[in-house]
This record gives sequence, structure tokens and C-alpha cells, in this order.
Amino acid sequence: MTWLRIGCAAVVICAVSAVMLPLQILCLRFDWKLRRYLPRYWHRIVCYWLGVRIHVVGKMETSRPLMLASNHSSWLDILVLSAVADVSFIAKSEVRDWPIFGQFAQWQKSVFVEREQKRKTGEQVNEIADRMADGEIMVLFPEGTTSDGNRLLEVKSSLFGAAAAALPKAPDAVVHVQPVAVAYTRVHGTPMGRYYRPLTAWPGDIELVPHLKGIVQCGAIDVDVCFGEAVDYRAGTNRKEVSATIARRIRNLLASRLLGREIA
Repeated sequence: MTWLRIGCAAVVICAVSAVMLPLQILCLRFDWKLRRYLPRYWHRIVCYWLGVRIHVVGKMETSRPLMLASNHSSWLDILVLSAVADVSFIAKSEVRDWPIFGQFAQWQKSVFVEREQKRKTGEQVNEIADRMADGEIMVLFPEGTTSDGNRLLEVKSSLFGAAAAALPKAPDAVVHVQPVAVAYTRVHGTPMGRYYRPLTAWPGDIELVPHLKGIVQCGAIDVDVCFGEAVDYRAGTNRKEVSATIARRIRNLLASRLLGREIA
């Protein structure tokens, strides 16, 4: 039955991709706004057939410009967040060259940041600012890497520079930065715990194909996407203070789903 389910999932995902991907590429070519919305439907279908059940806690901020700052433990986070909202991602440049996911990231018009090349970084920050000012929701993973899924790693305040860059183009001179926690909580209806969380976590030293195979074979994963209280980023706002506040709120959101309590 497992292989039958995997076979059915593969057929459905390939069939849907064969229809939607050419349309998305066309939308990217002519920069049609439809490109913002198509990925959400594709990701919802993929999550459904992978057996990933998404539970949304709280509400996404309705004000714009909006940046979402989320913890990051796996490539699966991309599918989950994209299934919940019409978003694009701020990613490190290496992601562009990843097999499979690098190409999909380009089709979703992710911004790949060249951290070692200051000139290019400036251009990319300006692109992020322009797109946020145009109403697009950008997702930032401020840890800068993936974790084991049990905790939030150190948050890099420098990565919030895009929010500051968007201020001159924000209608009300404010950019909203909202914390989001992605918590993988159950597998086959059983609490996942630290022992089983490596099933979903992809900290980077695990090969992609075996990890992807494990997710597909599992077929029943529950994930909570928790939206916290947004922070208003204004002119004169201290970036490190915003970073610390966002980090604290993500940690509390994550702990509330994994441990059933907040961290003091």
C-alpha cells in the first residue's frame, strides 16, 4: 500500500506540474501577477499528496509591506509556508544550485543573496524592497541555515536590512515584520518528540534524496504554522532590537507547539 500511495502521489504531482509549471514560467517571463498565486495551489497539492497536514495558528498580518521571519529546519518549510500564503523567499545564493529545489525556487522568483559580494547584495536588497513595496510578501529565514527542528538557532540581525531598505518605499513609512514558527508535531498521529523530529529536519549534513524518500514514505506528518505579533519597523528603529524581539517571539511560538509552554 505504501508504494501504491507513493506511485499515485508521483503521478498526480507530475500531472499537475506538467500543467502549472509552463504557465508559471510564462507568467515569470511577462511578470504577470498570476505568478504570485499559482505556487500556492501547486504547493497545497504537493503537501496533500505527501501526507503533510498543515494547521494554522493565529493570523497573518494584513498590513503591507510585510516580511515574514521564520525558523528553518527543512526544505519542507518551503512547501508548507508556500501552501499557506502567496510568498516568495529570501535565500542564500547556494540554494540556486541545489538539485530540484533550486529550480523550483527560481520558478517562485526567490531572491538569492550573494552575502560575500557587497555590491550584488545591495542590488538584491533593493529588489526585495521594491517587491515588498509592491505588495509581495517576502519570507526571511534569519538563522541563515537549517536547525534540528527542536530549537531556534542564533538570529542574524544583518538579514533584516531588507526591511530597513523598504522603508522609503513604504506608503506609511513602516514595514511590518511578523514572526512565524513552523513546528513539526506529529507523525502518524503520534507526538513526534526529539527522537522522531529528524524525520522532518534537514540540517544540511544529510543527503537530499534519502531525506526526501523518507518524507514520501512516511505519508502522515502534522505541522503547525504559528503567526505571532508583528513588529513595526520604522525610521530610527534599532535593527538589533527588532532582531531580538522577533527571535524571542519565534522561540515562544515554537516552544508553545513543541513543549506546550512558552520560554521565559
